[in-house]
Amino acid sequence: MTAMIELITAPSSLGLSPQAPGHEPGAWRAPAVLLGAGLAERLRAVHVVELGHPRYDFGAQPGTRIRNGRTLRAHSLEVAEAVAAAIDASTFPVVVGGDCSVLLGCLLGARRGGRCGLLHIDGHSDFRHPNTYDTTASLGSVAGMDLAVATGRGEPILTHWPQVGTPLVTDEDVIQLGDRESDITGSLDDWTPVMDSAVLGLTAQQVLGLGVDQVVKRVVERLNVRELDRVWLHLDLDVLDEKILPAVDSPGSPGLDFMQVSELLTNLVHEGRVLGLDVTVYDPELDPGTKYADSIVECLVRGLV
Repeated sequence: MTAMIELITAPSSLGLSPQAPGHEPGAWRAPAVLLGAGLAERLRAVHVVELGHPRYDFGAQPGTRIRNGRTLRAHSLEVAEAVAAAIDASTFPVVVGGDCSVLLGCLLGARRGGRCGLLHIDGHSDFRHPNTYDTTASLGSVAGMDLAVATGRGEPILTHWPQVGTPLVTDEDVIQLGDRESDITGSLDDWTPVMDSAVLGLTAQQVLGLGVDQVVKRVVERLNVRELDRVWLHLDLDVLDEKILPAVDSPGSPGLDFMQVSELLTNLVHEGRVLGLDVTVYDPELDPGTKYADSIVECLVRGLV
């Protein structure tokens, strides 16, 4: 069992593009639905911190080409305060989004205690940044850029932070697991570089081929090489195969199943270096009757309790 869990809800869709004109993506509704499915009770959370739902703007905000960039900075600072307070209280923060942009506030909160690595479990690398697209033609949506932004790539509004500076985490201190869209096939024996960076990862194909035990072994070996004793864990539920969980903004295959995700959490968290985790992108609006909420709660409970 992990240390005492503090549940922090971050009901934000700020990092996602609208799926229909004038309609905010529904990922912000996930915390309420998962709480309603018993997440706090099943995790035996000692405290629940419920953050507010920030305003979503459909147009560009002044001075930034990042969608909701100004609001995202303010929201990230709010998330960081909650995460830092939980860590200072010797509890284990579990941050429930919302979309992947919540990672920025989580890392900022964790970094206030010193150097912190990142285990990025996601069906995509989320490494889009201004050098990979035309910023004049479209707004950048941070849910597809969170790893790039966290490693210092992008506008200062989301890459330079009080007390920490930039980046939130260095490339070499990141491990990415589960990218199903890498154009590098990679053998099972090799780490897969993430888009010409020093970030190392194992694709979804590699994770499935190696199995959870071998993946965890390699992660621990890499953490030892980097001499990292503090890491944050980011779990984007789109790492699950779309046949298992279609109610995410970018479903796809191949991917993991709920039991494999639980086993990853159990082995990585109980290894002792994970300070806390965030879980993101479940969209109840894509889940009529919220039939997948119980499975998500069960997955997290198996992995953490």
